[in-house]
Amino acid sequence: MTILSYTTVDVFTSNRFEGNPLAVVMGAEELGTETMQKIAAEFRYSEITFVLSPRDPANTANVRIFTPTMEIPFAGHPNVGTAYVLGQQKEIFGKPVRDTLRFEERAGLVEVALRRVGGRVTAATIRAPRPLDIGAAVSEETVARCIGIDSHAILNSTHQPVFVSVGLSFAVAELNGPASLGAARPNLTHFQDAAGPNAEGNHDFSLFVYARSPEEPWTIRARMFAPLDNVPEDPATGSASAALSAYLVSLAPEQTTTRRLTIEQGVEMGRRSIIEVDVVKKDGVVTDVSISGACVPVMRGEITV
Repeated sequence: MTILSYTTVDVFTSNRFEGNPLAVVMGAEELGTETMQKIAAEFRYSEITFVLSPRDPANTANVRIFTPTMEIPFAGHPNVGTAYVLGQQKEIFGKPVRDTLRFEERAGLVEVALRRVGGRVTAATIRAPRPLDIGAAVSEETVARCIGIDSHAILNSTHQPVFVSVGLSFAVAELNGPASLGAARPNLTHFQDAAGPNAEGNHDFSLFVYARSPEEPWTIRARMFAPLDNVPEDPATGSASAALSAYLVSLAPEQTTTRRLTIEQGVEMGRRSIIEVDVVKKDGVVTDVSISGACVPVMRGEITV
């Protein structure tokens, strides 16, 4: 019998019971993947993390990320929340916890910077582990069917719906305003049809839709649906926000620029989240993407396996 400790935090918010909840499980070195997956399914959060000792002692930890149905290579809110939890400790695996952490993950090495106020960790900033990858296009009709809206509500003046990734792939589509965004309802059958046998290289078919105004193009309101992963809607999706932000900056006319995007998500669920994304573009190429957000602790407990 093994007893594991866990902490839950709400990520991308400073208010308890808003943002995106995350469970961070410690002491799981002896657990197999199947058991980790069962624990993730039990929590039913969009993701939970297991913090293991690093393979390379130069790094802080090996972090495994699970949705209710599968292990994934990278995600935004699990990294921000895990860093926040570890930042509350004086040491991890026998080493002092410093303001810069390095997580080993399936997508690669993820660097995290802790943000402190009065010496107390309040937030974290992570760097996306992979460069922007632009995948296959998605038809407007597919997007419309998946979320039950008229295809005319999907804009293509900036880009057509398309898969993008900086570590985890999402289909992204721009809608014509908050009303269309609020009307979206995921349809499981159409998501299954969209995924098909290979899902265009995506882990199932996760759809990130957003709206913005011409006056404030870098302030975005978004929703993310992943019903095939038992996540009908996600309150905050850092990896999707980062991928979309990198893509939009890549399309901007400036060849060299630094942009900060603010993405509001989870409003329709009653779990408002604020995600900040900083994108650096040099000579027409996005070279750096970072995701920032605040966190707040919620619960502590034990799991017996």
